[in-house]
Amino acid sequence: MHTASFRILSVKEMEEFGVRVGKALTAGDVVVLRGELGAGKTTFARGVGLALGIHEVTSPTFVISKIYPGATPLIHVDAYRLIGSDLALFDDLDLEARIPKSITLIEWGSGFAQRLEDEPINIAIDFGETVDERIVTVEGLDL
Repeated sequence: MHTASFRILSVKEMEEFGVRVGKALTAGDVVVLRGELGAGKTTFARGVGLALGIHEVTSPTFVISKIYPGATPLIHVDAYRLIGSDLALFDDLDLEARIPKSITLIEWGSGFAQRLEDEPINIAIDFGETVDERIVTVEGLDL
């Protein structure tokens, strides 16, 4: 599986990187976003949305899942509140039927995404050496 790392130096660059990734994704792709709180997962997701022509991507933390309609819909899931819970709660989101027509981003998705896709695309966002620096590692997607 192809793996590459990228150095991101600002919030703007993170959003632009999300646009780049969004242009490489296709309907049916499931992406697991990993990173600590405040690492930039939602900023990255906003960029993916922009690549799909969706301009209002926000954090789904309180609603767990948001579906943004478009030519290729975006499903944005924040599974943080489901960590340590019964996996049936994730299954209740009923994402399986929507996946073939959508791009699905799952924040805090380790352990959940594999219920939807055997080999999801994995994106890890790690803090760098400065306040704004991030190291983004992409596994399973050629950029």
